[in-house]
Parts: sequence; C-alpha cells; structure tokens
Amino acid sequence: MVERGGKVIAKHVPNTTMETLSSEILSTIKDTAKVYTDEYTSYARLKRVYDHQTVKHSSRQYVKDRVHTNTIEGFWSLLKRGIFGIYHFTSKKHLQMYVDEFVFRYNSRQSTESKRFNLLLQNTENRMTYKELINA
Repeated sequence: MVERGGKVIAKHVPNTTMETLSSEILSTIKDTAKVYTDEYTSYARLKRVYDHQTVKHSSRQYVKDRVHTNTIEGFWSLLKRGIFGIYHFTSKKHLQMYVDEFVFRYNSRQSTESKRFNLLLQNTENRMTYKELINA
C-alpha cells in the first residue's frame, strides 16, 4: 500500500484472498481514504468501506483521470529488480526482511545518503545471529 507522495507499507501475506487482503487493508488504511486498485477480484468488497475506484488492466486501461496504480507498481518493480539483481534469491523465511529493506529505501528516497545511513543506525534494534539466519 502506498500513499501518493507518501510512504509505502509492504508486508508478506500468506495469500491474496479477499479475506487476507481486506484484513490488511482495513487495519492499515483510514476509512476516509480514497483507494485505487486494479480490478483484481480480492479488492471487490473495498467499495463497502472506501471510496474505491479501479483501473482495468485486462482492458489495457492503466489510467482513468486520477485513478492509477503506477505508484505501487513502481515500488514492486524496484523490489523485484533488487531481489533479482542484488540478491538473486530470497527464502520465504527471510522475505519480509528483504521487503523491509526496500520499504526503507523507498521511504527514505528523498533523504541524503548520510541522513539515510543515520536513520538506518537509529532504527537498528534487533540482532540476528548467524545460527538464527541459517536455521530452518
């Protein structure tokens, strides 16, 4: 999920069913928000809570007035390129950590390198041992 001109929130979810996605969206996005998605069926019930509008990618519609999904698709593109180009592989066990790294990169994209580095250090709270890293 991404706020236009704002921050992205990304989370590894077990599946993309309507129940799973609706639960994540409802717990993250205020009910006064405008929500723009593609026509994926799991988003169908969002109109019950939100001002929900869609673009129909299946009909080659990618922008309809202010409605588009380009912002979040740009984030997914950066994440995928990072995984394939830098890490080459991710395990399910550590997927959220990779996602968190790219969320941090995206959300701090307007910061200078030194500010970004300091922000990273200020938010380093957890230590992972090598045994935890490789233990299945």
